[in-house]
Amino acid sequence: MSKLLQLLEQRKMDRDALPLVMGILNVTPDSFSDGGCFQNESAVKRQIEYMVAGGADVIDIGGESTRPGAALVSLQEELDRVLPAIEWVRECSDLAISVDTYKTEVMHQVCQMRVDLINDVNALQAEGALQVVADAGVAVCLMHKQGDPLNMQSAPHYSDVVEEVLGFLQARVAAAVAAGVDSDRIILDPGFGFGKTLEHNVTLFKALPRFVDLRWPLLVGVSRKAMIGALMGNVPVEQRMLGSVVAALQAGLAGAQILRVHDVKETVEALKVGYALHPAC
Repeated sequence: MSKLLQLLEQRKMDRDALPLVMGILNVTPDSFSDGGCFQNESAVKRQIEYMVAGGADVIDIGGESTRPGAALVSLQEELDRVLPAIEWVRECSDLAISVDTYKTEVMHQVCQMRVDLINDVNALQAEGALQVVADAGVAVCLMHKQGDPLNMQSAPHYSDVVEEVLGFLQARVAAAVAAGVDSDRIILDPGFGFGKTLEHNVTLFKALPRFVDLRWPLLVGVSRKAMIGALMGNVPVEQRMLGSVVAALQAGLAGAQILRVHDVKETVEALKVGYALHPAC
């Protein structure tokens, strides 16, 4: 069993346990919040050390930005970014490792390096992706999105955003299980900001208990996203830490088991205080 699945199993047995904190490590030049910050070994290792010291449980490595309007990255370029970063994480920590990718060949190569999670914004819809994950026996996060990074925020539309996202995720779980992916290795993500307006995002967030009611662990990633900036009064990305930490705490209290964040230390501290003081905890 992977480190991540072990952590989730331990959390299931301990009702007082905090959500797992997944630190974001974008080894890209153009990610919306930290693009260009971690493009060499020393910078990456410093960030890993920051996340370890801050209390991260998982590090999520991304080699291609999926922000709205992001340019596509070649397979080789993504591999050149991600594969060394996996080694650097292992040199600096014993944390669980997630790789944020939708490319089948990237999945194949990182699974050979025995990462703990494939975090796929495309929910294993790429050709061959289901089989790669099934054969590797790796955990997978299936995320909902509408459209692709080039057009997903142009005019997102839903008749009922909660029901449609729930239905999509359940259909992708069924496809994964039919392909041989162990149901116990599946994690779900509603995909905040991926083909959704602010109203859609807020409606989904308020409906998090509906997603928690499904049997699969829930990952929530809203850190520094446009929805946080809008709710704070249209503040720029570099001023969204406080709002992001509040949202992470709210997601955890709603039942999310994994929180994907930029600000690891601040999120962990907020979780400790919030859970200690919350009447239901």
